[in-house]
Amino acid sequence: MPATDWGWQIAPEELESWIVQNDDRFLVVNKPGLVVCHPSKHGPWSSLIGACREYLGVERLHMPSRLDRETSGVVVLAKQAEWGSKLQKAIQLRNVRKRYLAILDGTLQDPITVDQPIGRDTRDTKVWTKQWVNTTDGAPAQTEFKPIGWRGQYTLAEVRPHTGRLHQIRVHAAWLGCAVAGDKVYGPDENLYIEFIATGWTDAMAQRLPMQRQALHAVELIFHLETGEDLTFTAPEAADMAAFWDSIPR
Repeated sequence: MPATDWGWQIAPEELESWIVQNDDRFLVVNKPGLVVCHPSKHGPWSSLIGACREYLGVERLHMPSRLDRETSGVVVLAKQAEWGSKLQKAIQLRNVRKRYLAILDGTLQDPITVDQPIGRDTRDTKVWTKQWVNTTDGAPAQTEFKPIGWRGQYTLAEVRPHTGRLHQIRVHAAWLGCAVAGDKVYGPDENLYIEFIATGWTDAMAQRLPMQRQALHAVELIFHLETGEDLTFTAPEAADMAAFWDSIPR
C-alpha cells in the first residue's frame, strides 16, 4: 500500500493478490478495508473500480453493489452489461443474500434479530451521513446477529442483513450496545470520525480504537437470478481482522 496524504494508491501486484475469481463473466475481488470502491479524483489506481478497469484493460465494468471504504470483503464486478443487469435486477428484487463477519465491542451472548427501522439520525450529531434507529420516518430494516466466539470484551459474530439500509449493520450493532470494533462514527465517539477526516489516523485515535478501520468483512454474496441460476461469491477472512482477534487474550 503506497502511502499518500489522502489514502490508498493501489499497486497492480496488490490488486492481483486480491483477486479470488476472474473468468469470462466476472472479476471477483477480496477488497481490503480502507480501499474505496467508487471512482476517485486521484486517478484510476486510487479506487477499486478504476484499478480493476486498468488491470483488465477495459473501459467499463459493472459493479452492482459496493462496500463502505472501511468494510472489507467480496466485491463482484461484471464484465458485460448483460451480467451487470442480471445482478442489479436480483438486488432490486431483494433476491440477494449477504453474510458478514464482525467483531463487536461488547458481549453478545445469544443470537438476535434486530427488527428496527433506520433513518437519518435526528439526535444532535456532527456527522451528516449518520443513521440511527428512527421509528418516526425510518425505513424497515432487519439484521440477524449470531455470536460465534468471545474474547475479552469482544464478540465475533456472523451477521446477515435482510434489508439494505445505509450503515445498517453498524447502526443495529450500536443500537444493541455492541458497536462494530473500530467504528469511528457509531463507536465510542463520533468526534473520532471528524478528526480522522481532518487529519487521518493519529496516535491519539490508536489509543481509543482497537483497529484502524471498522472490523466488518463481507464473506459471502448469493444472487438468486430470475433464470433460476444461483451465483455464490465468497472471500477469505480479512488478515487485519484475524490478527486483531488473535491478539485478544482468551
